[in-house]
Amino acid sequence: MTPLVAAHAPATPRLVRSLIGKKVIMAVTGVILLLFVIAHLLGNLKVFQGAEHFNAYAAGLRTLGAPFFPRGLLLWVARIVLVGAVCAHIWAAIAVTRASWSARPVGYHGLEAVETTYAARTMRWGGVIIAVYLIYHLLDFTFGRVNPSFVPGDVYHNVIASFRVWPVSAAYVVAMVVVGLHVYHGLWSAFQTLGLNRPPTFRWRRGVAGTVAGLIAVGYISIPVAVLAGILR
Repeated sequence: MTPLVAAHAPATPRLVRSLIGKKVIMAVTGVILLLFVIAHLLGNLKVFQGAEHFNAYAAGLRTLGAPFFPRGLLLWVARIVLVGAVCAHIWAAIAVTRASWSARPVGYHGLEAVETTYAARTMRWGGVIIAVYLIYHLLDFTFGRVNPSFVPGDVYHNVIASFRVWPVSAAYVVAMVVVGLHVYHGLWSAFQTLGLNRPPTFRWRRGVAGTVAGLIAVGYISIPVAVLAGILR
């Protein structure tokens, strides 16, 4: 290995180990996950167009890239990327939080209690709730193991069958509220990182983060509510 190559070889590992590198990883994976959450919501809202449109949308996801790629290949690639993004995001979030706790003097604990406590709670119980529900969600709608009346290929039917069970809908609502909190805190933190935490931006950045998070949560929650109310049947 030449001296030039040797000098540059450890650059990436050093960046990943650094606090800045971890923040970059958390930011990039956060953007990936936010884009997925928005895209997934727009697709899920097609359920209000009826069974034909919703099933056609679901079938279209499995035929992406055809005829150049086998059926479902790109969908599974996307799932693998998302799983990797989730794991990297959680790892970076834990590492950044631990570094923040280690660097904060004892005398600052009282001053930083509100924001630190909120971030810690979101990471701990919020992340666990979302992770547990994602596993259940896959077993329900992807693999059909816990769906009370799973019909392969009939995604509309599977959604109705699952959300008719009110504990399932309740769990979904709780998970989506937590997702909304994550989105809110993530956007709020991003604005802060960009330096948009001074007047007059201080007020609107919270408003923007809250609006985006609220729309996402309400959009997802509207589906089980519509099923329980008999609007979707």
